[in-house]
Amino acid sequence: MKKSALIFLLFTSFLGAQNNQDFRVHSHNDYLQNVPFWKAISAGATSVEADVFLVDDALYVAHTKEEIETERSFEKLYLKPLQRFLALESKTSMQFQLLVDVKSKPYATLDALIKILKNYPEIRTNDSISIVISGKRPKPSEYLNYPDFIFFDYQSLELITDPSILKKIALISLSFKQFSDWNGKGRLTAEDIKKVDSVIKLAHSFEKPFRFWATPDSKTAWKTFVHLGVDYINTDQPFECIQYVSTLSQREYQNKTFSEVYRPSFSSDGNNNKVENIILLIGDGNGLAQISATALANNGELSLTQLKNIGFLKTQSSDDFTTDSAAAGTAISTGAKVPNRAIGVDAEGNALKNIIEIISEKGFLTGVVTSDQITGATPSAFYAHQKDRGLTEAIIADLLKSKLSVIVSKADEFSIGESTIGDFEMLSVISDISISDEEKISYLFPINSAGDKSPAPLSEALKNTLDFIKSKNKPFFLMVEGAKIDSYGHENQIDGVLREGIAFDKAVSEALKYADAHENTLVIITADHETGGLTIPQGKASANEIEGDFTTHDHTGMMVPVFAYGPQSNNFQGVYENNLLFNKMLEVLKVTNN
Repeated sequence: MKKSALIFLLFTSFLGAQNNQDFRVHSHNDYLQNVPFWKAISAGATSVEADVFLVDDALYVAHTKEEIETERSFEKLYLKPLQRFLALESKTSMQFQLLVDVKSKPYATLDALIKILKNYPEIRTNDSISIVISGKRPKPSEYLNYPDFIFFDYQSLELITDPSILKKIALISLSFKQFSDWNGKGRLTAEDIKKVDSVIKLAHSFEKPFRFWATPDSKTAWKTFVHLGVDYINTDQPFECIQYVSTLSQREYQNKTFSEVYRPSFSSDGNNNKVENIILLIGDGNGLAQISATALANNGELSLTQLKNIGFLKTQSSDDFTTDSAAAGTAISTGAKVPNRAIGVDAEGNALKNIIEIISEKGFLTGVVTSDQITGATPSAFYAHQKDRGLTEAIIADLLKSKLSVIVSKADEFSIGESTIGDFEMLSVISDISISDEEKISYLFPINSAGDKSPAPLSEALKNTLDFIKSKNKPFFLMVEGAKIDSYGHENQIDGVLREGIAFDKAVSEALKYADAHENTLVIITADHETGGLTIPQGKASANEIEGDFTTHDHTGMMVPVFAYGPQSNNFQGVYENNLLFNKMLEVLKVTNN
């Protein structure tokens, strides 16, 4: 592919996205870019600015007269590239603005510009191209003296009533520093917001696009100007700016579904009473940023954030800085650091006894509830022994001979029409879990219809599962996974992360309620790893609105929090390796691994 064609494809792909937005990006002092014009349009900017000087009948582009270089003519840097671009696609529907900032005598410079443009009919006769004069300009009353292809940048808010003159105005531009000294860090003051907002509204009363120049050039500033309704975002960083502002709608989310916060009694929290039951909740990919974002989107708090006994887990696997779910799940379930992709086995493939197998021998009832497939890496780490998480058939075979009494999972591997999964009685209605008198049961969440992003009813499944377990009058261990926080983290979709985080917190609420009603129950909430490198740079707490910014589509090496509630919950404080969580659980259960 020729370089020019590649540049055109880049431009049209970015432009297509930007045309759906209510703003455009203006490449300020574009001639200072290492590749003027082409860099801006390939990034998706629809407006570029060139400072122009007239010297001996020629137009040169430079910031000051002393910086003029004869090889940097206006024709070479802008008119010929624009001509070349238009030749690639003569019927392009793009709207492009070439802002000519006149630095020399305005009348002579304009006359020279018009003379040169006569050599470029494809530019001056193209309705999609606007040649806009900024900097030193004639008086508004003189605008009509210039050809139809010449427009002007009006730098005033003084009323113009003549419709003919208004037609010659392409946009209104003002210096931001006239209204605020904000440097783009932190936030505009309330007073400055009012001033700036009133200026923008007044400018829009002309029914013309509006631009500030002399603006701070940061993500915070770009977002502020977009939300205030500035039409052209002024930037010296066209690629970075467009990448950021064009994805704002995907990274901003206003939560409208809430987790009702449960406030525990703390009557048994941290005491030395015997632990008979453990409910272990794992939010897959649910790092501290995800929890923070979910809390802020949930009126500032969660059931999870009520808890007092908190620690942090280091998540590295035995062979990698960044763990996968298989190695992390295995570390928690077996107490051993293993290579990524390993499920319940060491580096040599030797089976490692997991907590469910150990305590089942002591008379405990065990179960797994997950919004993932039951063969997903995290749940399978609690019953399977395979060298690779992708060995689905072998993992299913391990499931069928496992010590589990309850399986609740996503309906992918098995048909809803089947009456059993091995020895597990298949239930078709979620409420039947609580009243079943079978010894081993399973329930599969229905598959969502296409486009349905509603989380699986994890809390309802947990509540019914706890009722089923209670009827058996046995001590128990239950692993509950909120799996899809991770999925949306991989996709860098903050809306999904928050929806799934809310659904997970609803399950946390059910676990805490059970622990308060059965004070020999310990609840542990943690994550296998963090996903997405999420940060939450901005938002609006009063509106439950979050902006999520991701640094990767993969897992990260961040520590993850561990929360504990109930008897001996204080034993889970501190910072420690994730495999030590296994030892702590056996210790409070007073069960030995032998």
